[in-house]
Amino acid sequence: MTHSTTSTPYAPELGKVPEPGTVPPAAGPRRPVLRRLGDWLSAVVFTVPALALFGLLVLVPMGYAFYVSFFDWGGFGSPTDVTGFGNYTRLFEDPVFLGDLWRGGLLIGFSIALQLPFALAMAVLLNQELRGRAVYRMLFFAPYILSEVITGVLFGMIFAPGDGLADRLLGAVGLDGLGGEWFAGQHTVLPTLFLVMTWKYFGFHMMLYLAGLQGIPAELYEAARIDGAGTWQRFRHITLPLLAPTLRISAFLSVIFSIQLFDLVWVITTGGPDHASETMAISMVQYGFKRYQMGYASAISVVMFLISLVFALAYQRFVLRRDTEGALTTMRANR
Repeated sequence: MTHSTTSTPYAPELGKVPEPGTVPPAAGPRRPVLRRLGDWLSAVVFTVPALALFGLLVLVPMGYAFYVSFFDWGGFGSPTDVTGFGNYTRLFEDPVFLGDLWRGGLLIGFSIALQLPFALAMAVLLNQELRGRAVYRMLFFAPYILSEVITGVLFGMIFAPGDGLADRLLGAVGLDGLGGEWFAGQHTVLPTLFLVMTWKYFGFHMMLYLAGLQGIPAELYEAARIDGAGTWQRFRHITLPLLAPTLRISAFLSVIFSIQLFDLVWVITTGGPDHASETMAISMVQYGFKRYQMGYASAISVVMFLISLVFALAYQRFVLRRDTEGALTTMRANR
């Protein structure tokens, strides 16, 4: 006797257990629609407050600063005296602002040429098997944790003319003639400030490099040693190429920090002596809150923003493009 193996439709009755071989009905389209609706609702709930705060605290002030930059406004009442592009024309005729651009370029050059290589050297050193290297890492990173105000006050006392720690140490070794000015001299204030900036920020870049170095497989160095590669050859052909994405990000952050530098310089010198240490951010504060020229100060802020934006876009387009494309390719491959 032949038995049919065809499954019967699934039609359960109340209180009845379905028989073997029955096929449950497929889920209707209602559940996927509800699931997508829930995903959209969750995205809206979590995104809209963040976008509202970003618009209120970032976009609105930026737009208002751009609007005010076309007025000769002192900061009180409503801006009414329209100057058009007069504030921007004045900017590039102002020797103080042109000096700010020059000093900002110098700080960027010092950071790229001196601060970052020093941070890289310390990272390579502390990536070796050294006793107490965790303590050294903590000590070198600690200055970055300190606030800029504390750092400024501390080094203001260290480099105080005459009775500061720096002058006393130089006097103890018979080099009294090298001290005395530090932050008070027009030709010494910028190098001294850069020394303080290096002490403050090199630990941040060092930790970035350490993270990148620890991601390099040790097998590559072992294979290079077996092939007879020396220390410099391993550094040049293994460490630098594999650390290149981290180096590029570090350089980008260093440039942006230099363009927007304010608090550390303000606490130590307030831009003096005679504008010798002034930056664009300090000029903006001086004109806006000291001289009540809010329209001109807003023009400075707009130019700072445009410089940062153009640099960021150009850096992304020509320097970080390969890293971004590699990350996107990896994401697509993992899907």
